[in-house]
Amino acid sequence: MTKVFIDGSAGTTGLRIHERLAARADIGLITLPDALRHDADARREAINSADVVFLCLPDAAAVEAVSMIESPRVRVIDTSTAHRTSPGWEYGFPELSGRRERIASSLRVANPGCHASGFIALVEPLVRAGLIGRGAELSCFSLTGYSGGGKKMIAEYESPGRPASFSSPRAYGLSQQHKHLPEMASVAGLEVPPVFCPVVAPFYAGMEVIVPVSGLDADAAREVYAGYYAGSVVRYVDGADEGGFLSAGAYAGRDDMEISVYGSGGRCLLVARFDNLGKGASGAAIQNFNIMTGAPETAGLVLTS
Repeated sequence: MTKVFIDGSAGTTGLRIHERLAARADIGLITLPDALRHDADARREAINSADVVFLCLPDAAAVEAVSMIESPRVRVIDTSTAHRTSPGWEYGFPELSGRRERIASSLRVANPGCHASGFIALVEPLVRAGLIGRGAELSCFSLTGYSGGGKKMIAEYESPGRPASFSSPRAYGLSQQHKHLPEMASVAGLEVPPVFCPVVAPFYAGMEVIVPVSGLDADAAREVYAGYYAGSVVRYVDGADEGGFLSAGAYAGRDDMEISVYGSGGRCLLVARFDNLGKGASGAAIQNFNIMTGAPETAGLVLTS
């Protein structure tokens, strides 16, 4: 039985991971009473007693938690931004070439960001295939449900007295300093980060990441995706739409991701649809955990609606 400690189990991602693992017979969860959740000594003991630790914490707290590790056998899955481009940490997107094997043997895995997951899934295979140059200056739009903002944003959006502005989509990250940009560029193989416009909308969960590209051979891109993602949790779907529309909430409640290509004549839209709480957060963390512990990769994942 694998002993697991979730540091930060009261947050949105931590709660989801706890719910998923609590139902499994192959997992022994190490828990702390509420009074000790922030006690450094109690956390240190729990961390070093575990086989696998999930860090569902703000960046600084995640760095502090890693510094508490004394046992050489403790393996970590960090869901924060803190270690996604750090040396010695494997980026936890197993569908990318060579990463599944490295995740399986790694002691330190950084779970991807939600927006970054869609962008990287779309761009990395095409950079690898030479269809997009490493020096390409791309743009990206990403629609997300408000649950991606955590407990505070969920409470704000679900408040009866919320501002009227919350009833329509709201762009953010306007300064082009969004915390996902470093991993978006680095993992996708780009020399410069994209111009990125994330948008939070008044629906609970779901995500739609769109990368417009000019001068791209759409058929060649489709062929790359179909081969690259064959048989994985990420899959290419040819021409999926809903009567000429694409819903950002279509994959809410699921842990898989749909990749599609639209357009022709060199004017293309690359689109990824998934759940910001699923493949964009807790679902990805569970998938990485399964790979690291030798469990079936899709154990505990929801792959159909």
